[in-house]
Amino acid sequence: MIRDAAGRLGFAPSLVVALLAAALVALVSITSGAYPLALGDILSVIIGREASDPVASMVLLEVRMPRFLLGFLVGAVLAVSGALLQGLFRNPLADPGLIGVSAGASLAAIAVIVLGNTWLGGWLAMTGEWALPIAAFLGGSCTVLLAWRIANRSGQTAVATLLLAGIAINAVAGAATGLLTFYANDEELRSLTFWTMGSLGHAGWDDLLVGAPFMLLALLAAPWLARPLDAFLLGESVVGHLGYRTDTVKKAAILVVGLGVGAAVAVSGLIGFVGLVVPHLVRQLLGASHRVVLPLSALVGGTLLVAADSLARVVVAPAELPIGLMMALIGGPFFLALLLRTKVI
Repeated sequence: MIRDAAGRLGFAPSLVVALLAAALVALVSITSGAYPLALGDILSVIIGREASDPVASMVLLEVRMPRFLLGFLVGAVLAVSGALLQGLFRNPLADPGLIGVSAGASLAAIAVIVLGNTWLGGWLAMTGEWALPIAAFLGGSCTVLLAWRIANRSGQTAVATLLLAGIAINAVAGAATGLLTFYANDEELRSLTFWTMGSLGHAGWDDLLVGAPFMLLALLAAPWLARPLDAFLLGESVVGHLGYRTDTVKKAAILVVGLGVGAAVAVSGLIGFVGLVVPHLVRQLLGASHRVVLPLSALVGGTLLVAADSLARVVVAPAELPIGLMMALIGGPFFLALLLRTKVI
């Protein structure tokens, strides 16, 4: 049956629909833009033949393909990270952006950009081309751990405290980013604009090579946490009785979120609300089991971000709207509606 007794969609039909939507969005993303591509040229390049238009081949291989792949990976990681945090904190309002993870990762990356030639010169010499993703990973991991420590009381995570901690972390990170912006030179200021608004406009194979290993590792590690997070839905006191070590699960989830979000921020800048909107919608359709929520969130998150990026390229053409602004326009009203529905405020 397509729907279960609770009226939710079945996993298999939802997976098929998600895959078809992803394929359609991929086609739109690859073909649309300032230089339109013909489907025949795309097929020729895919099967290894020469395209009738050499410029089309260059645009497809050097611009559109890395941008699509990077956008899909970033969206998938942000959505899965949101699902992990919501399961860990047992609340649909948990999100990498709202509790300061993205801000912490972005601050660390911006510090590397601005201070790389001065105070952080040793860091650049030690880490090389991996300096940004590693710094963003450490920044994201530290902030999610800090937010969780502040909100945790006697084994329970207070939602209001978690949100307030996120507001405080975002404020401090924003202030520190402002100081670094004041200190930056003109060239660095142009880079900072990219980080603060989020964009895939500079996506290339180099960015994919640097960020993809971290994001893929996070996506592959997340399903191993599905069963423990299902146990968390019953309360932390139940987790130990089911054979899971509570602290180990929490640290593993925080590590995966920090790794994935840090790498995503390092290659795309700040993009909010994907981790809030996608897991919540998937749970509404398919239930709360993380064995279903995590893979579907990855598919839907990647599809949503690629679709938003495609729209951002044409809304103000020939200019390009930052994708972070596009997702804020989508996610802001959704977040307000979710707040009112859950009656947290």
